[in-house]
Amino acid sequence: MSFLRRRKGTDSSKSQNLRCNIVKEDEKNNLYESPRKESYNAKKWSCWDSCCWFIGFVCSVWWFLLFLYNTMPASIPQYVTEAITGPLTDPPGVKLRKEGLTVNHPVVFVPGIVTGGLELWEGHQCAEGLFRKRLWGGSFGELYKRPLCWAQHMSLDNETGLDPPGIRVRPVSGLVAADYFAAGYFVWAVLIANLAQIGYEEKTMYMAAYDWRLSFQNTEVRDQTLSRIKSNIELMVATNGGKKVVVIPHSMGVLYFLHFMKWVEAPPPMGGGGGSEWCAKHIKAVMNIGGPFLGVPKSVSGLFSVEARDIAIARTFAPGFLDKDVFGLQTFQHLMRMTRTWDSTMSMIPKGGETIWGGLDWSPEGLSFNCGAKTLRNNSINNTDQIPNINLANMKNVNYGRIISFGKDVAEAHSSKIERVDLLHGVYMIIVDQQDSMKADMLANLTNCDIWIEYHDIGDHRIKAVADYKVYTAGSILDLLHFVSPKLMARGGAHFSYGIADNLDDPKYQHYKYWSNPLEMKLPDAPDMEIYSMYGVGIPTERAYVYKVTTATDCSIPFQIDTSAEGGSEDSCLKGGVFSADGDETVPVLSAGLMAAKGWRGKTRFNPSGIPTYIREYSHAPPANLLEGRGTQSGAHVDIMGNFALIEDVIRVAAGATGKELGGDHVYSDIFKWAERINLQL
Repeated sequence: MSFLRRRKGTDSSKSQNLRCNIVKEDEKNNLYESPRKESYNAKKWSCWDSCCWFIGFVCSVWWFLLFLYNTMPASIPQYVTEAITGPLTDPPGVKLRKEGLTVNHPVVFVPGIVTGGLELWEGHQCAEGLFRKRLWGGSFGELYKRPLCWAQHMSLDNETGLDPPGIRVRPVSGLVAADYFAAGYFVWAVLIANLAQIGYEEKTMYMAAYDWRLSFQNTEVRDQTLSRIKSNIELMVATNGGKKVVVIPHSMGVLYFLHFMKWVEAPPPMGGGGGSEWCAKHIKAVMNIGGPFLGVPKSVSGLFSVEARDIAIARTFAPGFLDKDVFGLQTFQHLMRMTRTWDSTMSMIPKGGETIWGGLDWSPEGLSFNCGAKTLRNNSINNTDQIPNINLANMKNVNYGRIISFGKDVAEAHSSKIERVDLLHGVYMIIVDQQDSMKADMLANLTNCDIWIEYHDIGDHRIKAVADYKVYTAGSILDLLHFVSPKLMARGGAHFSYGIADNLDDPKYQHYKYWSNPLEMKLPDAPDMEIYSMYGVGIPTERAYVYKVTTATDCSIPFQIDTSAEGGSEDSCLKGGVFSADGDETVPVLSAGLMAAKGWRGKTRFNPSGIPTYIREYSHAPPANLLEGRGTQSGAHVDIMGNFALIEDVIRVAAGATGKELGGDHVYSDIFKWAERINLQL
């Protein structure tokens, strides 16, 4: 008993001392807490806990709202939308069905780059269980689960541009290949649904899916895709009473179908053997949507530094984060290594050199696009009112011809005031002589870097030489890319060309490398066929870039868009290191419209049979609120696929209308004025 009494007493005294200590501690903090609560609060709340709880909260709210949206009657969202925005207009398919339009010409869709789904047919051990699962498009679930394995299987062989050993990734077939890019993000789905309203179904619609990573000719070498397109078009014409097809390519699909039209005429083994009259017999019209006929400057920044405006802005919020080895994934290095195996990206390098895109001190656009102008909403599909007047007095010339400039001062100065090193090839020869320095740079880089990219072989001297050259126009961009990425350009040079033909009758232009360049190929002998250039306008679109040399680590990409370069005014077209011009956010008007405005207008050496060409521009009007989704009047590069005016034009032509019956050209931009400034031999 004495033992228990002593123990009890001891425990009591200890408890009293502990309580006293707690009270003293609480008195310091002016807060009283029990010993139990103090023990509970001993664990500190970490930043990771906050992040996890925040992400969980956002996901829970999102899925709850999604659940409510999918379970409520369809009339409720429509009622709410109409209460806010007013009565909804009929979709084009419903409207034209009321006018009596029905299915007529079969329709062929040609998707562009990245919008078509790709699935796995053979892979390495890390891809076990993914047979015929989508690696591209859909949910992108495998990207989050096993990113390194995903990047490995999405890459092509860096030497051949074809499948790496033990890997087979193939395009998804059918309309589902590109109706939606991801859940809820439509590409062709809205157009398909509206065509269905007037009677179209799968037997009168065909998605010409292909592996958009491959060079155009390699899609035939590996998958016989061009042969499949030829056979399917012939079948659709034969099974629909001899009605010719209406082909609707989008984005890079425009270049792919240009290649196809030359391939199908050419004799085997290089071509399809259809003969010179094949297109005239099988194609009513080619309605090109957002076509990068003459390339896009965005492709240059993508190949040079894996950047565009959005990515460059993201890097400013987390400088160096995506370049570092975070959780074993060096994001930009993996992305560059993967995308530089996709030969198709080289099809969109600007074509025509300085003749088309301008030089050091001039560009066809002249005055800069008013990037601060607000686009007015226009609810009338057939309204042809022009964009509001622009105050040219507040605008200044922009050197758009300088696609890449190292430094804002270089981008804006007159060429006579820019001190440049000798020609790039001369600099290259000087650097090659410095063998010891180059070897030292290479060894240091290869030792420290887990992810190999071609920049790791360049060395500091050659990186400095690139920046010292100061300015790159469309004429010197190819030299730059050959300099920094010789393997990529060696493959690209075998499949694509970027010049202007002096004599289109030269036998060399019978080679497939020229077939996707409209400046080095003739359109088919098909005077009854029509060609449409359909694209959005009124959106600031990347046209030129201000770069800087990074000073991060040896493993990082050494060049980066200088997001600190600003124009200094609200209406300036230099924002975040990017000069903008008029376009659809991806393709400048100059690239999308010049061939239809000049190169193919009437009978020219590029269009010897005089195929009628029409320009149909769609002024961008963003949605007024979130309930409108991506908008029915958008001119953005992908969102335009849901533009009611464009869909109406497509349906009318598919139902039998001609370009003249649509009203001919429908132009908002200054494309015809720009065309006059370009000295293109016709």
